Amino acid sequence: MLEAKDITFGYDASRPLYRGFSLRVEAGERVALQAPSGFGKTTLCRILAGYERPAAGQVLVDGRALPRRGVCPVQLIQQHPEQAVDPRLRMRKTLAEAGEVPQQLLDDLGIREEWLQRFPHELSGGELQRFCIARALATRPRYLICDEVSTMLDAVTQAHIWRVLLAYAERERAGMLLVSHTPALTNRIATRTLDLTKAACR
Repeated sequence: MLEAKDITFGYDASRPLYRGFSLRVEAGERVALQAPSGFGKTTLCRILAGYERPAAGQVLVDGRALPRRGVCPVQLIQQHPEQAVDPRLRMRKTLAEAGEVPQQLLDDLGIREEWLQRFPHELSGGELQRFCIARALATRPRYLICDEVSTMLDAVTQAHIWRVLLAYAERERAGMLLVSHTPALTNRIATRTLDLTKAACR
């Protein structure tokens, strides 16, 4: 189980986004976060993946805190892949951050051999997002945090990426937390929806 337990967080201490907020995602469950812009969906995703630390409370996986070193069992895939990679590294080295990446995974995501020698700015958003997904899945995470991962992509690429993500989640019984402003996508993928307007401090 992925659990946020009594989380308090705010960039301004006097106006926290969350106060005493709790959330659970079971293995194999797909939970959609629903709220208008400004309610801290992306911030919550970053907290759950260990990118931000709460002022109070903790994030647990099966009762244990997220590791501070090594591979994290919770992997975040962001909306803007260009912000998740080092612009100075060729894509082969970016993938290597996850260790050995199976060729089958690269094939499933449609990553071409010639792309491996390119820098991030030489790829389209869809191509770069495929690398970010490959890097995340190669670590065999137990939980995936998908923050608007396909919003800026064309329909064909969106469908392709979600097929790969859902196949992984089903095969590995991985839990998933997703953010999407597309109701049709949320309705098709999520097993449960959480309304953050009832949780964020406003």
